Formats: sequence, structure tokens, C-alpha cells
Amino acid sequence: MNEVFLVYALVLLLAWPLGRYLALVHSSTPTPLDRVFGPLERILYRTMGIDPAARMGWVAYGKALLALHLVIALIAFAILMLQGWLPINPDGIPGMDWDLALHTTAAFITNTNQQHYAGQAQLSYFAQLFAVVAMQVITPAAGIAALVAILRTLLGPESAQARTASGEVAVGHFHVDLVRTIVRLLLPLAFLTALLLAWQGVPSSFEGARVVTPLDASAALAEQRIPIGPVAPMVAIKQLGTNGGGWYGANSAVPLENPMPVSNLVETVAILLIPVALLVMAAYLTGQRRLVLSIFAVMLVLSAALSGLAIWSENQPNAAFVGLAAEGPNLEGKEVRFGATATALWGSLTTQTSNGSVSGMHDSFNPLGGLATLMGMFINATFGGVGVGLINYLLFLLLAAFLGSLMVGRSPEFLGRPIEAREMKLISIALLLQPLLILSLSAVAVSVPGLAQTSNPGFHGLSQVLYEYTSAYANNGSGFEGLGDDTPWWNLSCALALILARFIPILAPLAIAAAMAGKRVAPTTSGSLNVATPTFAVLTLGVILMFALLSFFPALALGPLAEQWTPVP
Repeated sequence: MNEVFLVYALVLLLAWPLGRYLALVHSSTPTPLDRVFGPLERILYRTMGIDPAARMGWVAYGKALLALHLVIALIAFAILMLQGWLPINPDGIPGMDWDLALHTTAAFITNTNQQHYAGQAQLSYFAQLFAVVAMQVITPAAGIAALVAILRTLLGPESAQARTASGEVAVGHFHVDLVRTIVRLLLPLAFLTALLLAWQGVPSSFEGARVVTPLDASAALAEQRIPIGPVAPMVAIKQLGTNGGGWYGANSAVPLENPMPVSNLVETVAILLIPVALLVMAAYLTGQRRLVLSIFAVMLVLSAALSGLAIWSENQPNAAFVGLAAEGPNLEGKEVRFGATATALWGSLTTQTSNGSVSGMHDSFNPLGGLATLMGMFINATFGGVGVGLINYLLFLLLAAFLGSLMVGRSPEFLGRPIEAREMKLISIALLLQPLLILSLSAVAVSVPGLAQTSNPGFHGLSQVLYEYTSAYANNGSGFEGLGDDTPWWNLSCALALILARFIPILAPLAIAAAMAGKRVAPTTSGSLNVATPTFAVLTLGVILMFALLSFFPALALGPLAEQWTPVP
């Protein structure tokens, strides 16, 4: 258990200064950072043809966000289809089929990185770097930019609220927020992390696959090709940006992607580092420190509960091996160099966030361990993905404020501003889209014979299908696997879930923040709802858990819970 406490301690220790730094990065006042990064940023602004001093309303901000993603998606789709004709392809890998290229583009453009392919065998170096890694930098930066816009608009001081030239509530400038996040945060931090990983033995080379002779002469294998490449830079940004898509098909369970206990520690800490640092940033950027502290407390309770369940479950024997082997932790699908505890912790943290990388096979987890990973994605606000995790939490916060106000007999309000029908409609759309999409697609997949192509026809087969769509919706990307998922059905249905789940839960809170900021603030009285108290934090925790359980408990009862309590024949 020492590694568990070490990971959480390192995250908290590093997130504090990083969060303070991020508050400076997105501050509207000049800072010493401008002298370091300003010249490069000004070059980028001129190249993009934008005025960094301009202000955008939420509609213009949202359009800029969508336009950027559309352009990048078209470029990435073309690269994936044509990679066989493009340079930096020493292994001669051909282009993807159109449906797989479409799914891969949708997965990476939404910061999900769900993979229906094996990267070392189906992507060239050019495609990995200029399609995949490029999106792994840009898409988390877009999520952070959207969070910054929502925080400054919804939680910022009223006196700091700016207006656009047309009189709309200004939420910031998307391209400025994006460029600052990339230049001042993601690139420097990914560079440092890549150096640490290369030091630990993660490959960083443009040479082709290495050809070796197997040591076992009886293996009937004359030679073996071991793919390498510039792996360390991709692993660094995949972990820091809660991307999760690995260079290799088995992700960080592959020794070349995660060779040593120290590299495993670095990659595990990187999963939580920026999501937690964004909470610190929010406290200093908005001045709502007590509120942010209560948010952190709820997230930490959820994180500890989910991690504890996963670790306990994976330290129980695998029921399928009872009587066949000595009792011990469930090591099926795990690297023995990391063990059950470290793998379960990774599996829990990667699904509490929208990271989705794996250091073991979630399909081999005990049923309650698999349930812990599913619950992390159902909640999707336990730290969550970079930017979007806190955005999702703010939706639950507003819902709790609505319910809490009604419970004490007052008109619904949040920080003195009324919550009206328009805001509640947008909150409902953003939250209810999740169970609607996940459960309806899962129902179709399991009801049509041969469509799901699961490796297990029982309760676990339902869990495999449910996990795949939940992972797509939660911008997570990990999988139970055991599915024949490179088919037109899986590629297209998951692409639909990926796109809707990414942009609606970003644009709806952006519209809510702008609408709330345009309202008059009522004076605080003894009867006002205080959202920065422990009592309200408990209410919010209850709202989150009730929403997740009411939406998905029947599916969990037919999947991992039924599997847990069904005797093994």
C-alpha cells in the first residue's frame, strides 16, 4: 500500500505549485512569464491572424473551438488514410480503412484516444507524430481553455466581468487560452516527462523495428520484429493530457512503454497531476477558495473510495482459479513487475480521469474491480479529464444548488444568481445524454446477434459492451477488450458517442456560464444558499452518486454484480 500513498502524496505536492503557475498563465494581468513565452505566442497569433486583445462571447468561443477541431480532424483523417504514401514510414505500414480512420480521428479529436487498432502495427511514425500526438497536445489544451472560460465567467468576480463589442458577456478568447495552455504548460511539462521516461529506458528513436533472434530455438520462430520509435514523447503527453492512447496496442503494460517501477510511478502520477492542479488554479483564478476546497474534498472522497474498492478486489483470489493454484491476489492480465495493487490503482485512477491508459488488462479484473472502473467513468467528475472533469463537476454543482434551494424553500440560485428554466434545460441535456446514449447503444449491440462480437456470452459479455460505450462517452478510451471492435458497427457507433459526448458537455456549461454571468447578483442574506460549506459538499456528493446509480444500477446488476455473485462452475 505504500505506493498508493506515495502516488497521492506526490500528486498533491506537485499540483500545488503547478496550479499556482497555471493561475499566472491564465491571469489577465501581465506577469514575468510574458517575457519568456510572449515572443513565441505573438508569432503564433500573427500566423493565425487573430487579435489577442479581442473578446468573445460564448457563441463565438464555441464556434472557434468547433472550427479548430473540424480542421484538425480533416487533416488527421487524411493522414491516416494516406499514411502508406507519406514519409517517415520505415516499416511500410499501409493506410487505414475509412471506418477505422474515422473512428480513430473521432477518438483523438475528442481527447479520448479509444483505439480499435494496434499502434505499433497499424500507424506509421508520421501518423503517430503528426496526427495522433498533435491531437494529444491540442485537444487537452482545448479542454483546459474551455474550463478557464467557464471559471472566469461563472465564478469570477462580478467587477471583472467584461463585455464584447456587441454587448454580450465576454468569456475570453479561445485562441489565446489555447495557445497559452500549449506553450506555457503542455509542451514544457511533456518535454520534462519525456526526458524522465527516456532515462528509464522508453525508446525515443526514428529507426525501424529491431530484428532479433529468439533465445528459445524450439519456438519455431527464426526472427522477431520488435517495433520501436519516438515512444517517450507520446507516452509523456498521453499521460499528462489524460489522453491514454499508447504507442503499443497493450499500452503501458508493454515493457518498452513502461519498463521500470520508477517509470510506472512517473506515469501514474502524471494521470492525476494536471486535473488536481486545475483545482488549485481555479481557487486562485476565481478567488472562490472555500468552494474549490469543498470540491476537492468531494473528489478526494470519491477517488479514495473507488481506488480502495479496486485495490481490495484485485488483491482477492481469481474465482476461476480456486482449487487450481495457491491463493493470492488476482494476477491474471497483470504485469508481475508491478503487481496487483499498483495495477489496480492505475486502473482506478485512469478511469476516474479521462486518461484511459492501462498497465494491465481491465478485462481480467475481478468483477468488483471492473465495477470500480465503470463507476469512475459513470461519475466522470472524480478529478476527470483535464478541463472537462471540473466542467462536469460544475454541472452537478449547479444541479445540487437547484435542489438545495428548493429544499430550503427558496428560489433556485447559485452565488446570488438565479437558476432558471433555460439553465436547467441545458444542465439536463448535458447530464441525461450520458445514460441515454450509453444504454441505448449497448441495448442495440447486445440485442442484434453477432453485432457485439464479445468473447464472453454471459454477464461479463454485457460488461464488455457497456464498458466500451461508457469509455467512449467518458472521453476515456480504455477498454475491457474481448470485443471484435474493428468493425463498421463498433467504429461508427463509438464515433457517434465520442463526438456527442465531447462537445455537448463543453458547450452547454459555456452557455450556462454566460447566461448566469449576465444576471444581477442578489445581496447575500442569512437565508442565501452557501455553496462553500461542508453541508453543501455532502449534498453535491449525494447528487452525484444518486445520478450515477439511478442511471446505471440495473446495467451494473446485470453485469459485474451478477458476475460477482454467480458461482463459478
